[in-house]
Amino acid sequence: MASLSDPEVRDFLARGTRTGKLAFLAASGRPLVAPVWFVVEGDSLVFNTGRETVKGRALARDPRASLCVDLEEPPYAFVQVQGVAELSEDPEELARTATVIAARYMGAERAGEFGQRNGVPWSGCGRSRCSLTST
Repeated sequence: MASLSDPEVRDFLARGTRTGKLAFLAASGRPLVAPVWFVVEGDSLVFNTGRETVKGRALARDPRASLCVDLEEPPYAFVQVQGVAELSEDPEELARTATVIAARYMGAERAGEFGQRNGVPWSGCGRSRCSLTST
């Protein structure tokens, strides 16, 4: 299992705009996978999701998760981080992380636009900042 304390792992995860594939468990116990935009912050992988989305509900119920990030071209490679998600609905943190994530995937010129859109509650359903720390 990959460790976020390994500089090579951190570099692989932070390079480019690779999408993470988040694995989690549905209420029935069935495994599910969903793509997420993420950033590396400290010893955690951080992404935002809606509180009432399948991901949000699943991680609130059972915070165990795995995130796989792969290089889809030669020389082909992947990193998998297994851990426990910590959810936060702090509005300032949601806005900050949404903007940082948007800068990575959409570029600095559009970061504010996407950060504002993705860093606030949606129609009262709420958003969560998820921090996956390897175990």
